[in-house]
Amino acid sequence: MARDRFAPDFDPDCGDAALTDASHDIVIGRWQGLRDLLRTTGADWLARGHRVRTLAQACASSSTAETWVAAEPRSADALVLRAATETARAFNVAIAAGRGAPMDQHRIDTAVTACLQAAEAYLDDPTPWISLISVARLYPQGVRRQELARWWDELHQRDPYSVEGHLQVLHYYSARWHGSHGLMYDFARDAAGVSPPGCALPVLVQYAHVEEYRFALDAGHSGRSAVGLGQHWTHDGAVGDLRRTWQRWIMGRVASEILPGELRDFNYLAHAACLAGDREVAGPLMRMLGRRATRTPWSYTGDAEQQFVKWRKELRLRG
Repeated sequence: MARDRFAPDFDPDCGDAALTDASHDIVIGRWQGLRDLLRTTGADWLARGHRVRTLAQACASSSTAETWVAAEPRSADALVLRAATETARAFNVAIAAGRGAPMDQHRIDTAVTACLQAAEAYLDDPTPWISLISVARLYPQGVRRQELARWWDELHQRDPYSVEGHLQVLHYYSARWHGSHGLMYDFARDAAGVSPPGCALPVLVQYAHVEEYRFALDAGHSGRSAVGLGQHWTHDGAVGDLRRTWQRWIMGRVASEILPGELRDFNYLAHAACLAGDREVAGPLMRMLGRRATRTPWSYTGDAEQQFVKWRKELRLRG
């Protein structure tokens, strides 16, 4: 009998079955499942952030979040989800308009207001501050440095090792938004340098490498030669960064299970290892992932499924 062809699982919920169940409520316009899910999640900030962001994407094209707030106006969870939903909507509008197109500032202000209301409603939750820093990039000139620093301090006090929170600052400081490659890498490496063993923050440097690669493609700099872009992943600096992340994060990690909120981070490191040709790092990471894949960053360098399958074959990994 022929063996089944390997196919990666690009589950948008990253294997979070409870999240998948709750998401079905959005389709039929119910909010009670979302309330129960977030209430159960409690102060598990990694799981909460992953669930809120995923639910917000689904709620962005419906009125479910608003219906919940109308029904339970004092619910902190409802206000946090509404803030993330308004943030998702603002980005959806920006993406539809295209890079550089004028953005309705009222849309951004609405999201910012929702984030501040959510932060006031749930004082301990870092999630509204992550949404706030995220939506700040949509202002054409960004926000005042003191304001961004204040928002960052609020987030850092609540969840100092939040990868998602750091990632939103990294994007803000990137050349595609309001900074430069140098500023972005400095931030990523500083965060990695102060992270404890087993903390995922060192993978921010791999996010930065992908961000720089995307900037080159978006700006048309890929014409500098195919060889130059290829070396983006294999030069000594990139390989050194890869090894440092492997040592600081993966080798210091105690848990063996990959949580849904960590899955994208693992895919970023595996992608970097594969493109660097570092089999000693790529092999173990791809074995840990199995079929569990996220479309980014694989989709930035080709067809996500084809790449994931190709690298598994090259590493001679079985089903």
